[in-house]
Amino acid sequence: MAILSYILIVLGGYLLGSIPFGYLVAKAKGIDIRSVGSGNIGATNAMRVLGKPAGIFVLAMDALKGYAAVWLAGVLVNKFNVNADFETLRVIAGIGAVLGHNYTCWLKFKGGKGIATTAGVYLALAPWALLIAFTVFLLAVVITRYISVGSISGAVAVVITVWVMMPQNLLLCIVTTALGALAIYKHKTNIQRLMAGTENRFGKKKSPEANQ
Repeated sequence: MAILSYILIVLGGYLLGSIPFGYLVAKAKGIDIRSVGSGNIGATNAMRVLGKPAGIFVLAMDALKGYAAVWLAGVLVNKFNVNADFETLRVIAGIGAVLGHNYTCWLKFKGGKGIATTAGVYLALAPWALLIAFTVFLLAVVITRYISVGSISGAVAVVITVWVMMPQNLLLCIVTTALGALAIYKHKTNIQRLMAGTENRFGKKKSPEANQ
């Protein structure tokens, strides 16, 4: 029964995380966001292609689905007295949500980079670690004017912070490390452009390559 609970929770988290808000908002405006800007369905590309209000909405929804996956897992565990570890189920729900966003089944398993969704997950699992990571993100963006540098810096910061602040939760530490590595991997094209000097700076009129 416990194994079935884990499977259902991670599947539920995946399906919730797989809702492609960036794609849907753009589609409502008659745009296939996959064919413009960076082709990414995340908030940064949505903001550059659709404008700030739409981009902020996509950002909020992508974060909310990560938070909701973890929150709902906790609610279901309590409501149905699931015979499984409470924190483990919440963590795997978060994993499912991030994977759902990054590899959504509705768009041939091509999605975003997971930064906003991961932030929503950690708002539920480790809010203080998220706050520190968000501060690092903001500082990195202010200093470099690169959203990608901020995202990568925030991913590294949340890993370090969770290990320092919550070493007793080994599962969360390991999962955070894996999700941080995934976030950096999803920014591989941004890293290549940074090294080539062709990455877009925040606030600068876009070239076809965007980020998130």
